Amino acid sequence: MRAKNRLTAGFLKAPKPGKHCDGAGLWLVVREDGGAQWVLRVTVHGRRREMGLGGYPALGLAEARKQASRWRDVVAAGRDPIKNREAEERAARREDISLATLTLDAFEARKAELKGDGLAGRWLSPLTIHVLPKLGKVPVTDLDQRDIRDCLAPLWHTKADTARKALNRLGIVLKHAAALGLDVDLQATDKAKALLGKSRHISTNIPAMAWGDVPDFYASLEEPTLTHLALRLLMLTGVRSNPLRNIRLEQIEGDVWTVPAEGMKGRKGATEAFRVPLSREALRIIDLARPHARNGYLFANNRQGVISDMTLSRHMERRGLEARPHGFRTSLRTWIAEATDAPHEVAEAMLAHVADGSVVRAYRRTDYLEQRRALAERWGDHVTGGTGRVVKLAVAG
Repeated sequence: MRAKNRLTAGFLKAPKPGKHCDGAGLWLVVREDGGAQWVLRVTVHGRRREMGLGGYPALGLAEARKQASRWRDVVAAGRDPIKNREAEERAARREDISLATLTLDAFEARKAELKGDGLAGRWLSPLTIHVLPKLGKVPVTDLDQRDIRDCLAPLWHTKADTARKALNRLGIVLKHAAALGLDVDLQATDKAKALLGKSRHISTNIPAMAWGDVPDFYASLEEPTLTHLALRLLMLTGVRSNPLRNIRLEQIEGDVWTVPAEGMKGRKGATEAFRVPLSREALRIIDLARPHARNGYLFANNRQGVISDMTLSRHMERRGLEARPHGFRTSLRTWIAEATDAPHEVAEAMLAHVADGSVVRAYRRTDYLEQRRALAERWGDHVTGGTGRVVKLAVAG
């Protein structure tokens, strides 16, 4: 290693113009007018770099050596000290680099990728509910795996899916902070996961009603209220709650309801909408709901939006039922498997599931609307008290 600490205090009392080496890349550059500056010369990724440290005598010899040592360590770690210092200066200029601020900043940058620009709050909620109340004020540069572990430990074995989502979102926020030039630990979430260990939580499926019990429950929804009508249409169509609650009148044409691509779960970035065949009974329910429509929404609430998902769930809870609204998709799918001979791809299409690989789907350009229309009619017959006889369906070649 090159010799260090060549310069002395005595020499610096009246340094001559020129470049004077203190060793290991630290130089004092003295101009003809008497001004002087400390410069550190380093080699980063095979490229020569000169980094100004500050003027002399404002920056003394001891402090210049201390700074030089620090930046040599940065070089030894494989980083460019000049870019590293610029990143620190940008961070220092930020008024607030707390986790809460960076989370909102990351969300703003990402929300165009999210369904409905993330307005439903589902992307943010794992953080706003479980992380930010504890860690929101912590500077993102100070956040480490122990902070994350301690925050998520109460959830790890009881609400594993929520904890997993929170870890995922935190990782995205840290990457966003790093892209802004902040010195963050991008592996903090992986380290936290290692510290938390394997979750003991066992996932359970959403309770579903047996398809044989669906007709009795359907018959009990006899009042023409929004809740009863929405539940009936949910059962008849097999769609998820969100597109059902947000159904708009202009989406219905004849006996087909077209759900926009952005309204379909798991179809982020999709360019195609999803067509839902409407049985005679489904059309009857829609006609009963039309007088309640407001601002184009079939199931509008008393304010500006639509009825909430909890409205449907709580109705079933008050009835003492274990099953939940989303479970009617399972009821329908099980009925198809047990009471019809519908091909697998048609059965999956009834629930808007993606079947087969991308290459197969590229050549199979059909959504099986006609086959699904027959199934929807037969399901409507069963739900309203039909016989449940086997339905024979053929896939068009």
